[in-house]
Amino acid sequence: MNNDMEADLDRLDAFAAANREAYYGADPFPHTKIDDFVHPAVLEGVLAEAEAADIGGWSDMEDRYQKKSALNSTREMGPKTRALIQFLNGQEVIMFLEKLTGIEGLVPDPFLAGGGLHQLRQGGFLGVHADFNFQKHMRLDRRINLLLYLNKDWEEDWGGNLELWDTSMTHCVKRYAPLFNRCVIFNTTDKSFHGNPQPVTAPDGRIRRSIAMYYYTNGRPKGEVSDAHMTQFQYRPGEASARDKAKRFVKRLTPPIITDWIESRRN
Repeated sequence: MNNDMEADLDRLDAFAAANREAYYGADPFPHTKIDDFVHPAVLEGVLAEAEAADIGGWSDMEDRYQKKSALNSTREMGPKTRALIQFLNGQEVIMFLEKLTGIEGLVPDPFLAGGGLHQLRQGGFLGVHADFNFQKHMRLDRRINLLLYLNKDWEEDWGGNLELWDTSMTHCVKRYAPLFNRCVIFNTTDKSFHGNPQPVTAPDGRIRRSIAMYYYTNGRPKGEVSDAHMTQFQYRPGEASARDKAKRFVKRLTPPIITDWIESRRN
């Protein structure tokens, strides 16, 4: 029995056993969605702490690729949030993930590099991207993402939906609304393009909230090996052409001698 755990472990174990093949064969890359991932009361407590006005330690990231806030310092989190993150980094969830994904030797990240609590306010978004592939502090390869959403009664047309894109970045293959207690798990490679590029338009200033957890191994399959890199943002159809048009316009205004010097510096 596991009634004192944050989730129904028997249910998760059964899910992993029944969905391992489906996970591996999912389009556009290995992934799955699980609703009611943890006990609702557990997530209710985490949501209440996230909504507290006096919570500190948030980092804001805003550029042409993203507009979001993140908190990865457990010192700044409430006790219920810390307990849930410890559970997600613990033995039970690691064993579940290994059974589901077939990836053995998974290692959690106590530093929550790039992870922890995420939130998108009105107009917030995260462009489609492939994640950073190497945790420098632990010197491990990133293999699995686990995203757990905290948003009650979220309407799909409010934006902020998780999108999974094909490897050639021609179209969105799967789209998931960030519903309360919904968990999405997927393999991370240089071709696992995902994001929530549609800006949040929720009414009454509602905030899109999630918990992001990442898992690593010492090395990765030969076919997935690449040089260590940071997040690699991608352009959706139409975005690259607009960018190229702007670059061509700037180039027309730039004297040839300066253009030649810039090109020589790139080579």
